[in-house]
Amino acid sequence: MTVKVGDTIEQLPIYKRKLKTHDGGSISLDEFRGKSSVVLFFYPKASTPGCTKEACKFRDEYSVFKDAGAAVLGISGDSPEANAAFAKAQRLPFPLMSDEGNEFRKELGVKKDLFGLLPGRQTFVFDKEGRVALVFNSQMKAEQHIAEALNVIKTLN
Repeated sequence: MTVKVGDTIEQLPIYKRKLKTHDGGSISLDEFRGKSSVVLFFYPKASTPGCTKEACKFRDEYSVFKDAGAAVLGISGDSPEANAAFAKAQRLPFPLMSDEGNEFRKELGVKKDLFGLLPGRQTFVFDKEGRVALVFNSQMKAEQHIAEALNVIKTLN
């Protein structure tokens, strides 16, 4: 399935699936429906240069997202332990979810990049009702994910 703007969370086969977070908890997208919009950003690998740049930019703009009523969630195929080390080293204030096996990524239609060598870098924004408001994909423009997400969040809330 390829997720596109206008789709709703209920159309996604994984919307109730809980994923482990870096702090020992678990989260599903369904938990936010009716409560807050969600920025879900997929990054290829914790602690790599592009992913660090992206996560730190989300960290630096986190209060803007929070003030706009949006939850920020990072997701990768890394283990909870690798994500915990990444979150601690970069002082990330938002949950990092582990999609070991990249099943969640595949079910949302996040394609591999760079000739299939890297997991894709893609950001989704869901409004409070669980409708997809943004799908942004750019492996090379890691920091642009934040600007794109902010532009949409500001129109939602």
